[in-house]
Amino acid sequence: MADKVLMKGNEAIAEAAIKAGCRHYFGYPITPQTEVAAYMAKRMPKIGGTFLQAESEIAAINMVYGVASAGLRVMTSSSSPGISFKGEGISYLAGADLPALVVNVQRGGPGLGGIQPSQSDYFQATRGGGHGDYHMIVLAPSSVQEMAELTVKGFELADKYRMTSMILADGTMGQMMEPVALDFDVAPAPEKPWATTGTNLTRKHNIVNSLSLVPEQLERLNMERFERYALVKENETMYEEYMMDDAEIAIAAFGIAARVSKNAVKEARKMGIKVGLIRPITLWPFPDAPFKKAATHVKEIISVELSMGQMIEDVRLASECKVPVTLCNRVGGMIPSPEQVLEAVKKANNGGKQE
Repeated sequence: MADKVLMKGNEAIAEAAIKAGCRHYFGYPITPQTEVAAYMAKRMPKIGGTFLQAESEIAAINMVYGVASAGLRVMTSSSSPGISFKGEGISYLAGADLPALVVNVQRGGPGLGGIQPSQSDYFQATRGGGHGDYHMIVLAPSSVQEMAELTVKGFELADKYRMTSMILADGTMGQMMEPVALDFDVAPAPEKPWATTGTNLTRKHNIVNSLSLVPEQLERLNMERFERYALVKENETMYEEYMMDDAEIAIAAFGIAARVSKNAVKEARKMGIKVGLIRPITLWPFPDAPFKKAATHVKEIISVELSMGQMIEDVRLASECKVPVTLCNRVGGMIPSPEQVLEAVKKANNGGKQE
């Protein structure tokens, strides 16, 4: 069995990024992800890497753009309001088809909000995060182990499809400590013939740019980009199903909400209520298939979220509105309890009536 180390989720992300070959990190401190930057500040100089606390989140994301243009693995991290600052730069990365990893350890909002955990950046992440037609690959860990493993996966997918990946975690995931194994395999970064690595006249000059003033050309670029996105949907969608084989009620949840919900499922099963859990691991691409299948044999789907109801829209689309989809939530930095989720399950089992 692999040796495990007790680490915070934020620290696991940072160490996994280093193991993935990331040697360039640009960021700015903001709770609850500051440990990512603090860890990188200690480790990067020791391994010949670059850590730079930028003057702003805007500066940090544009430094990411520069390193990504050179074909190197690069990362930035922030929390909700800081990600909004980075939105323009993320769109530029998408427009230039540059691979990079962005980490968002969410806090409550809108505005400065609070420093407690939230999942209210779901729309921002899964609908692009900035202006224009584009997507990011969005990965949602629900354990410290997954914080590490999905960080590596994020780099690999970013390189494979030449697009930005995002780790979308909540503040609880970033701050909680769990044993984590860090001996996983890492695929080396592939050759990047498009990178701006300089030339000795042995090839044509590479130009990395997100500006396209010819409408026909920009249309073609967008169409080609979405053809690539279709491959991501086909090949990279990830999810977990828990006790769904005979389920009559389904719970949809990710991150810390999924962990809470799994406890509620166990308690409901003890009461004889047939309930299961579908946990999206990729929030984009969203795992439509398990929800479409669930809609053929469950009587209700409950979306458990730390928001006013954002993922619920994708659950409804995926289930094609064939069954009711209801919301069980807390917001403002609050987390639903297993008891609250269990009450929602009992209500669904009782035909929508409170016991």
